[in-house]
Amino acid sequence: MTTTDLDRARFLAIEQSGWGRSFTLYQPRNLAFWVYALLTTSGALLFASRIGQSYGAYSRAILVTAAVFAVYGAVFWWFTQHIDRYARQPTKILVAAFCWGGFAATWAMASYANTALISIYGKLFGHAWAQDWGAGLAAPFTEETAKGFGLLLLIALAPRLVRTAFDGFILGAFLGLGFEIVEDIAYGMNAGAAQFGANQVEASLSTVVLRVATGATGHLLYTALFCAGLVYLLGRPAEPRRIGRGLLLIGTAMLLHGLWDSMANFIGDSNAAAFGLIAGVMAVALAIAVRVFALTVPREREFLADILAPEVASGVIRSEEALAACGNGRTRRAFRRAGTDRAARRRRAHVLDAVHDLADALAAERGVQTPRVEFARAEVARLRDGRPPTEALLPVPR
Repeated sequence: MTTTDLDRARFLAIEQSGWGRSFTLYQPRNLAFWVYALLTTSGALLFASRIGQSYGAYSRAILVTAAVFAVYGAVFWWFTQHIDRYARQPTKILVAAFCWGGFAATWAMASYANTALISIYGKLFGHAWAQDWGAGLAAPFTEETAKGFGLLLLIALAPRLVRTAFDGFILGAFLGLGFEIVEDIAYGMNAGAAQFGANQVEASLSTVVLRVATGATGHLLYTALFCAGLVYLLGRPAEPRRIGRGLLLIGTAMLLHGLWDSMANFIGDSNAAAFGLIAGVMAVALAIAVRVFALTVPREREFLADILAPEVASGVIRSEEALAACGNGRTRRAFRRAGTDRAARRRRAHVLDAVHDLADALAAERGVQTPRVEFARAEVARLRDGRPPTEALLPVPR
């Protein structure tokens, strides 16, 4: 391909992926903004009211639970951003997704819908049946739909950012993370109140430990699958519609969610059976999530390859560096381990980071040669050679 062809392919990749675009939540002329603001604000107020009513009696349980889940949420936030190596979503849209999942989907929508649906089940099938099966046959529909509605609003607010199933996967993870953190704080508070406030910290910690141990296969995972499926179902400019695949992923997310919430009906009184079933469901859920990640990420790697191709042709990036940056975890590890010693391996890891930073700069500048892009290019060469930073290589203020 000629240089012109490579530049054209880069421009199309940047436009199709939405890479480098910013996000603005405040859009007063967009109805989606007002729906988002109304439901998120009302949910946050309901949650704050619930905390305020209970804080005087159960403050220790609330504080301990909130502190643990703040750390837990930060770890998963880092991990979810870590796997988004490609057309990275702006932090603002990730925060918006987290807040929708934590307040709107949880308190303004699902809490009411769950109660109503379980009540209907009780009228149709009897109170005992609804007690046993209501949660498992209500939450997968109401909660996943509530979180999925958040993705639809984000698409309406940022149509040029949510372009692929991988975008849905990442935003779904943040929607689910918000739901999970706020829900777990409420569960910890309820556990602290179970013995009328006596031993509230110990009582809440038992719930906290269980939720932390099983959290990786909870709402974060369900909603990542659900939202990836939703993007496939709808179709996006950079992701052709695949109705069957979309329905399969949505159904899988709901099935995993329902199975988890109905687990007590299958366990009985056997601790061994409980442990085996929990471990089995978690293993299956993680395997499915890994498979869906591998299914959705190739499109992102194609965009990255097209953005880096002119840099490879001009010699700024070596072909092996581009292949490693666009490859999977195994490819990146092989590239790093090819270093002759520890310093060389560390240097190769830094080069990969610099290549991704160069791709970010090129996308943000729409492929135009700017001081930011030139600095990113210089950093790739500097880190490859192991040279220290110099005054000439300091980033140019924007």
